[in-house]
Amino acid sequence: MKRRAIILGYMKEKRWPYLLGFALLSISCLLQLLIPNILGQFTDRLEQTRLTIEDAGTFALWLLAVAVGVAIFRSSGRISLYRLSRTLEMRIRNDLFSHWEKLSAQYFNNQRIGDLMSHAISDVSVIREVTMNGIFNIMEALVLITFTVLAMVSSVNGWLTLLTMLPLPLLSILAYRFNKRIQQQSSDMQVAVSNMTSRVQEFIAGIRVVKAFVQEKAEHEHFTKDNQHAVQMNRRFVRSNSLFGALSAGIVGLSFLISVVLGGVLVLRGTITLGEFVAFNTYLSLLMGPIENLGKVVNQLQRGIASEERLSSILETEPEVVDDVAAKPEIQHLEGRIDIRDLTFYYPEAKEPSLKNISLSVPKGSSLAIVGRVGSGKSTLVHLLVRLYNPPVGSVFIDGQDIHQIPLRTLRGQIGIVPQDQFLFSTTIRDNISFDPNPYSEDEVEDAAKLAQVYENIVEFPNRFDTALGERGISLSGGQRQRVSIARALIKKPSILIFDDSLSAVDTITEDLILEGLNSVMNDRTTIIIGHRISSVKAADQIVVLEEGAIAERGTHEELLQLRGLYADLYHKQMLDEEAERFPDTADGTGIRAVERDIAAAAEPKDAAMPASSQLRPQMLRGGANG
Repeated sequence: MKRRAIILGYMKEKRWPYLLGFALLSISCLLQLLIPNILGQFTDRLEQTRLTIEDAGTFALWLLAVAVGVAIFRSSGRISLYRLSRTLEMRIRNDLFSHWEKLSAQYFNNQRIGDLMSHAISDVSVIREVTMNGIFNIMEALVLITFTVLAMVSSVNGWLTLLTMLPLPLLSILAYRFNKRIQQQSSDMQVAVSNMTSRVQEFIAGIRVVKAFVQEKAEHEHFTKDNQHAVQMNRRFVRSNSLFGALSAGIVGLSFLISVVLGGVLVLRGTITLGEFVAFNTYLSLLMGPIENLGKVVNQLQRGIASEERLSSILETEPEVVDDVAAKPEIQHLEGRIDIRDLTFYYPEAKEPSLKNISLSVPKGSSLAIVGRVGSGKSTLVHLLVRLYNPPVGSVFIDGQDIHQIPLRTLRGQIGIVPQDQFLFSTTIRDNISFDPNPYSEDEVEDAAKLAQVYENIVEFPNRFDTALGERGISLSGGQRQRVSIARALIKKPSILIFDDSLSAVDTITEDLILEGLNSVMNDRTTIIIGHRISSVKAADQIVVLEEGAIAERGTHEELLQLRGLYADLYHKQMLDEEAERFPDTADGTGIRAVERDIAAAAEPKDAAMPASSQLRPQMLRGGANG
């Protein structure tokens, strides 16, 4: 794939502003060429004792006027170019951020936060320097070198100019020899800084774990190692850069040596005047700055190319989850009926499927509970419903429409999800609850908080809903974060509500209050509840038990108890744990046995006329639509 030319593409788009900056800089350079001529005439008149006080004043005024003109046009050109480079910097960061928003979850699973931060800060800053100082120095060198050499040949001496210029092509050879070395070292330096940034980010995010396990010393050693490596890479780059600069300065000094020796001989022979000799060396002095800057530009360009390649690789990464060609823009609302047909799903690069032949139907306004062991595929199913990953075409339907035909904005806008990871932003509680493109009133925010049973906690804070949270909502307890996440999902009034093990951090009393408060909300919406606690799922219209990615059991709470399978076993253990805490076992074990008898009684059929479907064996309920 052809690398995306970020810098050249931007310069082509902004060619007229760049030409304006080039024009202003050119005028500045041409004005500088007047200085050697003025100094040469001044020296000749002084040597010939023809210089009067009036002449000296005139020369001084000319020099002052030229200096003012150079300052005005040079600064104007610099401001114009610098403004363009800052605009490019802003655009790249915006493009990068927008592109990250489009990329799938799988991309971020394979990236480190420190690397992404380094791209957004360091690499973009390098490109800014290239388009700011680099382009400025290239333009100045192009104009000043060209016109200065022409002036030296035409007004002083062609042979002296040619001999003085002979060492300067060595700068190009030197730049070529240092090209790949500086580029690779710049890349290595960026990687080292990225590794160090990742280390700091992970340490700050996991500071509580570090302290709990007394790993401060080990973490300090890891950081010191990364820090030393970053310093070594920086020193290596500086050594190469310094060597390049020293050799460049040596070549420039050789040109001055030739100028002084040969120019002095020509003056003594009367071939050129003393004024012409002064003018020639002044011209040469004007050349040295741009030529030396070209060496710096070479380094900047190499770093810029390396940074541009890294940014281009990100911007050229195609998002895996996008609106399909078959998407129907007219779909703006969802009713909430969900149908899953023979769904088998593999994560990228996985050899075994995470979900196997899943088939189920969730009518509009009903509730589905999903239980199972860790890693059984519960969250994967939710991720596919909101298309964090792409399910196979023809396997997931909402309101009879293939999920690929529903625009992503509509799909995700009509689904309220409370994820396992209760991520909150480091802003106010109000902003976290009303985290939605639609504006919400104060009453709506408060009602959502009340439904989530977090309102009483919020009003205890001095600033109530305007309380600012720490990073990831760290200033709240785990249960409070979960309930704020629930309020954030409820305020959307979505057609489909998904609770992905979102009550695990609250006590059973609060859980009951939340579920009771959600009853009125859940009646009108399709609800999917993933949980480990039987208490949070037993009231669902249907319950699905996943085992190793396949449906092992399905039915209502009572039906599943009568099957005496995985669900009944999980229920049995949880009931024993809860009752054991409430009624400690006696010495003869009568307490536990009494609890077991109660559970067994609850699992017995309550009606002899109970439908046969409620007494199916577990093996008849395994997997697919036949379950």
